Amino acid sequence: MGGMPLNDMPWWRWRSNVRSALHMLSDPVFQEEVWLAGAEGYGDVTDAVYRLVEDTWLDSWSADKYIGTIFRDAQEAALVDLAVLRVLRILHQVGPDAPVTAYLEHSAWPEAVRAAREAHVRMSAADGEDPDDRPSSVEVLKILTRAV
Repeated sequence: MGGMPLNDMPWWRWRSNVRSALHMLSDPVFQEEVWLAGAEGYGDVTDAVYRLVEDTWLDSWSADKYIGTIFRDAQEAALVDLAVLRVLRILHQVGPDAPVTAYLEHSAWPEAVRAAREAHVRMSAADGEDPDDRPSSVEVLKILTRAV
């Protein structure tokens, strides 16, 4: 996400947080190597969900509300809405303080990962970035989104 501060979207910082969360939620290899292994610097599943919905309130209303500010078009917004719904359903079932295995072993987790991947790929491509790059750490995200 190195190019994000130069993004042409008005609320690119929020977009950066949503993209970061979707990236982590959509990458099973990352989840195994980082979240399951307990590696530091990336937060956990709950942190990713928080970045997904904290400023945007996507847990309360549709991404359509942000077309033109965070999301480029209705298709991007629809993909994000689907990912948010799938991830939040699992979060509410297992709880925000559950161990990472509770998420990754949940029967609906593969569907949530797939939905997050579709949204992540769409947003990355729209921003001209490779969706298969490794997710940035939380510290790198903070640097990229700091006010200048």
